[in-house]
Amino acid sequence: MELILKENVHGLGYKDDIVTVKDGYGRNYLIPTGKAVIASVSAKKMLAEELKQRAHKLEKIKNDALALAEKLAAIEPITIVTKVSATGAIYGSVNNLHIAEELGKRGFEIDRKIIAVKDVKSIGSHQATVKLHKEVSVEIPFEVVAEEA
Repeated sequence: MELILKENVHGLGYKDDIVTVKDGYGRNYLIPTGKAVIASVSAKKMLAEELKQRAHKLEKIKNDALALAEKLAAIEPITIVTKVSATGAIYGSVNNLHIAEELGKRGFEIDRKIIAVKDVKSIGSHQATVKLHKEVSVEIPFEVVAEEA
């Protein structure tokens, strides 16, 4: 019996795979639990169309991420002003929240959760990575400077 899987089934296949199973397994377990449907000609056509539509959506999302990455790569380095002790150590640290705020001031609404930066505890030049898509990321340079007293 040929079936189209509607979800991942351990040991059998992944969602949207067309698999061949014994009749009893398909009829008594996979179909009643909603894990699969019979792979008729029309069901196969619907699956192919759905995969094609999903590919277009994923391609559009990736292209949007690439366009945003080009804009982010063209910005001037960010300057973050913070309080510094007499020895030159930063009180606290500079993290992804500070980077997101500075990008917001420049017109880029970037979620802080997609910005990867190690907590910076010293003044100087540093890099932050913005992961816009699983295949698209961009490096953002930033400078940490001491606040004038």
